[in-house]
Amino acid sequence: MNSSKFTLLSLLAAAVVAMPMLASAQDANTNALPSSDQTTTVKPQKHGAVPFRGKLKAVDANAKTLTVGNRTFQVTADTKIFSNGEPAALSDGVLGQPVRGAYKKTEAGLLEAVTVHFGAKTGQKPNPENPGEN
Repeated sequence: MNSSKFTLLSLLAAAVVAMPMLASAQDANTNALPSSDQTTTVKPQKHGAVPFRGKLKAVDANAKTLTVGNRTFQVTADTKIFSNGEPAALSDGVLGQPVRGAYKKTEAGLLEAVTVHFGAKTGQKPNPENPGEN
């Protein structure tokens, strides 16, 4: 008799403990749309611009590109270009001089320059012994 009372009380205690968990699980599912109504084409969030820096290897004014190291960046009408802190044009870039900026990767996989800064960072003077080191 004692064994059956103990078993009955154990089952009752388990049911009391499990009941709130089952109720909250049901509440969470009642607000969700049926799976057939949910969209599965979620666009990934676009990340901000990615910084770059190095020595200017090539400039192509006709193709509107600049090459820093082994990466080629597309320059658009929205690209902000500066030389020594002043507004500049793509043709103001000097090969071998420091360049830095930021870019975004397009859906087509191209690297689109957002900002380009030719020359030493403002407030820094180029090292005459090693002009690419700043």
